[in-house]
Amino acid sequence: MKNPAFVLPDGMKGIGSIFKAVNQGGLSPELQEIVGLRASQINGCSACVHAHTQNLIKAGTSSERIAGVAAWREAPWFSDAERSALQLAESMTRLADRSSEAVSDELWGRAADHFDEKQLAALILVISVTNLFNRLNATIQEPAGAAWG
Repeated sequence: MKNPAFVLPDGMKGIGSIFKAVNQGGLSPELQEIVGLRASQINGCSACVHAHTQNLIKAGTSSERIAGVAAWREAPWFSDAERSALQLAESMTRLADRSSEAVSDELWGRAADHFDEKQLAALILVISVTNLFNRLNATIQEPAGAAWG
């Protein structure tokens, strides 16, 4: 099956609107790709892992940083702001693993130390839309590197 976002074009229009909002939030494109890569790794979406990796390579991100996303806690290539964004991506993506709240007050506080309200909104939206794409691609078994659509 083709991706449902293309079978029902109004779906892609809605997704496009979300991306437009994300791009108005003031997050760097690299950070958007890094959190997207982490969520996609967790969800096992090969198409999205491939796409985020390719986007990071095209943007000039070092191979160490790209490879380090999977083990960001121990990798030295990430700032405190990036670490809070990666933790937020993990918390939002692993909803079923939570014991209580999806995002702890402590994590909210750390993220708010680094990002203003617009940036946090953009971060939440980009992680959410990544999870949407992960689920679409996993459902239709979209292979890594395939021409999308």
